[in-house]
Amino acid sequence: MDFTERQNKIIEIVKEHEPISGDRIAGYLGLSRATLRSDLAVLTMVGILDARTKVGYFYTGQDVKPLVYDQLFEVTVKEVMTTPIIVEQTLSVYDAVTNLFMYDVGSLYVKNDQDELVGVISRKDFLRFVIGNSNAENTPVAMIMTRMPNIVTVTPEWTILEAGNLLMQHQVDSLPVVTKDNPLKVVGKLTKTRLMNHFIQAGNDSNNS
Repeated sequence: MDFTERQNKIIEIVKEHEPISGDRIAGYLGLSRATLRSDLAVLTMVGILDARTKVGYFYTGQDVKPLVYDQLFEVTVKEVMTTPIIVEQTLSVYDAVTNLFMYDVGSLYVKNDQDELVGVISRKDFLRFVIGNSNAENTPVAMIMTRMPNIVTVTPEWTILEAGNLLMQHQVDSLPVVTKDNPLKVVGKLTKTRLMNHFIQAGNDSNNS
């Protein structure tokens, strides 16, 4: 299995300083603990590292089983993506927030009259708007959304490892899944939560097999 450069650095740090906390690992790399969360989860899931509460991370020295690798990372985005909530760009911020909580999602995708992706609105976008604003009912989401081409997307054929690296690199909660033929046609949504659920389920299935 080929790990990323950062994951290899984490392994070397743990080997040298075990047991070591996630905060200390982050300190050696000059990053935040939150930034390393997915890397540590991956290395723990595949058995390279072991984690013990109030103690820290250990290096196990185990090789990654090819089957486990296939279960975790060679799965395509199409197999784990979920259905996105897509709204019109004329929808008010107030109604958009209602949709956000009604469907219990972290972001909404915005389309134009041609059903093309034109924007993404996250919980952070809503929070930034409501601070100091009281006109949510009359403000369209187009005024606060992140617009194309500043939106990172993937296609259904990507592996979840490739997509996961994008999620970490850009520090976003979800990625719109678009078709190869039309990069503005949304067919799904990949979230950090969905990826983590997949890793946990695959890890449990491997332990029980």
